[in-house]
Amino acid sequence: MTPILYTHGLTIGYRTKGNLLELAKDINVKVHKGELICLIGPNGCGKSTLMRTIAGLQKPLDGDAFISGVDVKKIKSHQYARLLSLVLTDKINVGAMTVMDIVSIGRYPYTNYFAKLQAKDHEIIQHSLDSVHLNEYKHRFFNELSDGEKQRVLIAKALAQDTPLIMLDEPTAHLDLPNRVEIINLLKRLAKETNKAIFLSTHELDLALQTADTIWLMNREEKLATGTPEDLVLSGMFERVFKSNAFRFDKHSGSFKVIHPPKGKVSVSGNDIYSTWTRRALERDGYQIVDDQNFPIEVNYSHKKWQLKILDHKITCQNISELLQVLRNERLKNEHTFSSASQHPI
Repeated sequence: MTPILYTHGLTIGYRTKGNLLELAKDINVKVHKGELICLIGPNGCGKSTLMRTIAGLQKPLDGDAFISGVDVKKIKSHQYARLLSLVLTDKINVGAMTVMDIVSIGRYPYTNYFAKLQAKDHEIIQHSLDSVHLNEYKHRFFNELSDGEKQRVLIAKALAQDTPLIMLDEPTAHLDLPNRVEIINLLKRLAKETNKAIFLSTHELDLALQTADTIWLMNREEKLATGTPEDLVLSGMFERVFKSNAFRFDKHSGSFKVIHPPKGKVSVSGNDIYSTWTRRALERDGYQIVDDQNFPIEVNYSHKKWQLKILDHKITCQNISELLQVLRNERLKNEHTFSSASQHPI
């Protein structure tokens, strides 16, 4: 299958006062039709520079990037808008333009000298509005919309432009959680329905792991890594790229966990939802969870109550908040028991 986007030996960075600042080199990647690609990585690793270079907005230090087989360095201005749609993070002020006005701009690369829209253009515009569920908003002024609605308008404009590749720079940057999820899911659906390649940069690692067909993982120390989310997790790349003393990447859950000052160890029995959230609360409070029914300190949930057992002493709690408070009090009263339990062989 011929890729929509590919690079060969691409090196990105800046030339400053005769010196070269390389951010990433020897990048060889491909993007195919119908794929959702998520570019992620720490701040300052070069994500925006890579996107700008691929889009032809910035010259590479070395190597090449091609869109539909055309070298981005050689794309003519009249070709560009038919090969690539860009949705950037910058907030825009468009005055008294309506949603329909904004989406219609996507068709201008296909109009004549007078920029007159034909029946086919109106059909594509309408389909683009329908695809992002904005038909009822088409006569609303753009500046009156919420941030999530504005982002959908810009995606509709990119769809109306009808290019094989759509690139979005942090499309969820200004959105709340429900809108972030909605936008990423929308892009995933559109990639499959339109068979376009959709490439976006994002800090939403959890959403990228759940939706991306392929992840491009950038970092400052190693070459750009690409692969399915699952392959990159299993390879240990996320732990290496996002290594920190404040948090760690958990392979089992596919999420980051904050590292709390250790207080000791606690055994938790049960596998239901209550036991799961009890474990999370205890880990948040600094306890390491162990799987040992004979452990000196044990928590058990049953009959809508939590039972804390410390050696032969049992205390019943009505909720997790009470459980945590009892644990704190017991730890203050008997530090020796908690210290001894931490040394208990598992």
